Amino acid sequence: MDIAMAEARAAAGRGEVPVGAALSGPGGVLLARAGNRVEEWRDPSAHAEMQVMRAAVHQLGGERLGGCVLYVTLEPCPMCAAAATHFRLGRIVFGAYDPKGGGVEHGPRVFSHPRCLHRPEVVGGVREREAGALLRDFFRHLRA
Repeated sequence: MDIAMAEARAAAGRGEVPVGAALSGPGGVLLARAGNRVEEWRDPSAHAEMQVMRAAVHQLGGERLGGCVLYVTLEPCPMCAAAATHFRLGRIVFGAYDPKGGGVEHGPRVFSHPRCLHRPEVVGGVREREAGALLRDFFRHLRA
């Protein structure tokens, strides 16, 4: 989660919503790290989670991420949660909960849907206060 937090801070420094992600493979080897680049790339799918999942399958030479762990500073949105099912991600560890835009514990609860393709293990609230404070500070300065 340290790497994801560093990526979130870097994203904020670029004027992006401060969300960072890191993805580790079997044995805990870091496969990818990224922060949001939606504004920079003018791509609404350039969420940190999407970037690391794409990079990890490319690095592994396949299309599945079973046995891998995604660390992300904010509860994944419905798009990222749905992508995680297609990548067959093993586990998701996230920081702050997102009652407005989340897709795991809030909103559509993608993994709870009876037709969900794959349900990764999910652990939420890891370093929640720190991740939440980063987001609140970013939006407070943005609106000031």
